[in-house]
Amino acid sequence: MIKHALPVTREADFAAWYQSVIAEADMAEESGVRGCMVIRPWGYGIWERIQRLLDDRIKATGHENCYFPVFIPLSYFEQEAAHVEGFAKEMAVVTHHRLIADGKGGLVPDPEAKLEEPLVVRPTSETVIGHAFARWVQSWRDLPVLINQWANVVRWEMRTRMFLRTAEFLWQEGHTAHASAEEAREETLRMLEVYRDFAESDLALPVVAGEKPENERFPGAVATYSIEAMMQDGKALQAGTSHFLGTNFASAQNIRFQNNAGELELANTTSWGVSTRTIGALIMVHGDDDGMRVPPRVAPWQVVIVPMLRDTPEDEPLVAYCRALQQALARQSALGEPLRALLDLKPVKSTTKRWGWVKKGAPLVIEVGGRDMAAGNVSLIRRDRLYRADGKLDSVAMPRDALVAGAPALLEAVQQALYEEAAARLRAGITPAADWAAVAAHFAPEVRNPGWLEVQWARPTGAALDAVVEKLKALKLTLRNAPSNQAPADGTCVFTDAPAVERVLVGRAY
Repeated sequence: MIKHALPVTREADFAAWYQSVIAEADMAEESGVRGCMVIRPWGYGIWERIQRLLDDRIKATGHENCYFPVFIPLSYFEQEAAHVEGFAKEMAVVTHHRLIADGKGGLVPDPEAKLEEPLVVRPTSETVIGHAFARWVQSWRDLPVLINQWANVVRWEMRTRMFLRTAEFLWQEGHTAHASAEEAREETLRMLEVYRDFAESDLALPVVAGEKPENERFPGAVATYSIEAMMQDGKALQAGTSHFLGTNFASAQNIRFQNNAGELELANTTSWGVSTRTIGALIMVHGDDDGMRVPPRVAPWQVVIVPMLRDTPEDEPLVAYCRALQQALARQSALGEPLRALLDLKPVKSTTKRWGWVKKGAPLVIEVGGRDMAAGNVSLIRRDRLYRADGKLDSVAMPRDALVAGAPALLEAVQQALYEEAAARLRAGITPAADWAAVAAHFAPEVRNPGWLEVQWARPTGAALDAVVEKLKALKLTLRNAPSNQAPADGTCVFTDAPAVERVLVGRAY
C-alpha cells in the first residue's frame, strides 16, 4: 500500500485535501485578515509565470499595459445602475482619511476627517477606466483603445477559500473601446480564444469555451463568455471571462467619438480577466495525494537537484558535480525558454527535501548521491508518475549526460501527460441528459463526483429563466456556458419543453 505525503486523500475529503496541498506545498497561508492570504514564494512564483506567459499573449494582440488607482469614487459606480447593483454587497468602502486615539488605548476614525465622497476599494475597473476613455476618445481616429492592467481587487466575500474565492485577489483586467459593435464583439471572442489557448497550452488545463446564460452575465454586460474547467471532484471552475459591454458603460460614462461623417456616436467597450483562481484550478485539476503537480510551463523551477549531503568533506565534490549539472541544464532550452533548474543546498536531510519538492510539484526531481557521482549518474523522479506498479517510488538511475540531453523532451512529456490526463477526465465527465428526470437522477445526493450534464434548452429569459435558476438551485446546480463548438440543437428544452435553440452545460461549481 502506498503511503502518501499528504495527511488526507482526495477520496477521503476533497476540500480538506485542497487545503492540505496549499499548506504542504508552501503555496499560501492565512494573513490575519479574514478572506485575505499571504501568497508564499512557490505560489507567487507560479503566478509570476502565469503573468509572464499571459502578458506576452495579451501584448501580442496589440494591447498595452497601464495602471489605475485602487480607490474609485462611489459616484462612478452610481452612474451605472446594473453594475453597482451587481457588486454592491461586495464593496469595501473608505469613508475617513485619518485615525485618532479614543482615550482607551485604541484608535477610531476622526469625525473631522470624513471624506466628502466615499471611495470604493477597486472591485473591478470598468467605471474608472470608462471615465478615462471619455477623456481619451474624441474622434474615430482615437479608436480602438486597447489596454490591460495587472492589479489587485477587493470583493468582500462571505465564504472564502484560498485562491478560489478571497476578499483580495490578483488578476489582469483588459479594457477596450471600439468604433462598432462588430469590432467589439470580435475583440471579446479574440480574448476568449487567447484564454482558451493559454489555459490548454500553458496550464495544461482543458476547458470548455462558450457563452454564459443571461443570469450569469457580468453586471452591465450585453454578453459574457467564459472558459470552464472541470476539477477532479467533478465541479466546474470558471477560469476566465470575456465581456461584450456594448454601449452600456459608454452611455453612462459619456464615451463618445466623432465618426468619419462628423456625427457623434457611443463607443462599444469590452472587458476581460483572469485571476489567481487559476492557481486553485491547477491544484484541483493536477494535484494528487502527494501534493501539487505543476505543469512545466508554469513551474518556477522545472528541475530541482537534491544532493545527498552528509556534512562531511566528501560533500564538496558532490556539490561541485551537482553544480555542474545545474549549469549544464540551465544552458538547455525547454518549451521555448531557457530551462529553469535549481540546486537545493539547504542544510536539510535529503529525503525531507525530496518530499518537499514532491509536495510542491516540481516537474523533475533529481537526486544525486556519492555512488551516482562515482558512476556519472543521477536518479530521476518524474512528478507526473511518482510510483511504479508495485507501489514503490519510481526513481530511475541514468547517465548524467543523458539526463541533460533529454531534459527538454522529458519536460514536454510531463506537460503533455498532465494535459491528456485532465482532458480524458473532462471528456468522461460530460454526459447528455434528455429530460429533467435524468438531470435530477444524475445529481442525486448519493452520486459521487457526478461531473457535468449537457442539456438542450430554449434559452428562456425573464420570469421563465428565473424559474429555471430556482429549479437548478434546489439541486445546488448552475448553468455554466453554452459551448462554442457544440452540435446544433435537435430536441426540446429540458426545463421548459419548448423547442431547444442550443446546448448548455449544467453542473455544481466553485
